[in-house]
Amino acid sequence: MRSLILAAALLMAGPALAGPVTLKANPVDADGQVTLGDVFEGAGSASGVVIGARSGPSVVFEAGSLQALARQSGLSWANPTGLRRVVVRHAAVAPAPGSRPAAMAETPAPAPVRAAPVRTAYAERIISRNDIVEVSYEAAGVRLTISGRAEGNAAEGQRIAIRNLQSGRTIDAIAVAPGQAVAGPAAQAFRTQQLAAR
Repeated sequence: MRSLILAAALLMAGPALAGPVTLKANPVDADGQVTLGDVFEGAGSASGVVIGARSGPSVVFEAGSLQALARQSGLSWANPTGLRRVVVRHAAVAPAPGSRPAAMAETPAPAPVRAAPVRTAYAERIISRNDIVEVSYEAAGVRLTISGRAEGNAAEGQRIAIRNLQSGRTIDAIAVAPGQAVAGPAAQAFRTQQLAAR
């Protein structure tokens, strides 16, 4: 709701003169108020425009909404890699360079190949605690997706609790791929397929 109010305010204010911007590799903010300057390189005079609030360790923006908010301040973000969501983290808990990027592409990266034998539980892990996970729920032809934070670790087919970033509620889901899980009837169907394949 707050982001909608901010978007409406920006619409009424009218765009400022600026230009193309580039998404930062790991957007962070320090005070809970997320600005265009926290998210984009080259935001110029629009750097101080507040586009959202972070109440926890991170906040997730839909890429389309982020483009619209930038556009209202005269900035142009082309989203050349086709991102669906952008995560802005607290500066104190931002990932180190080379770690999983905050901006998530639609197709998750494949799990790295491990050359040396390692503990089975770790080798099979596809979701780790505090990862941002997209949870899909499908029933009666309706498909919903939400983003949440993993409450633990999971290998493919294992149950995992995901905390909804918006409502704070915990969802019981099944890990199906790096950064992806399913809930509801789809979760049961996935488990059944796994058992049948053994």
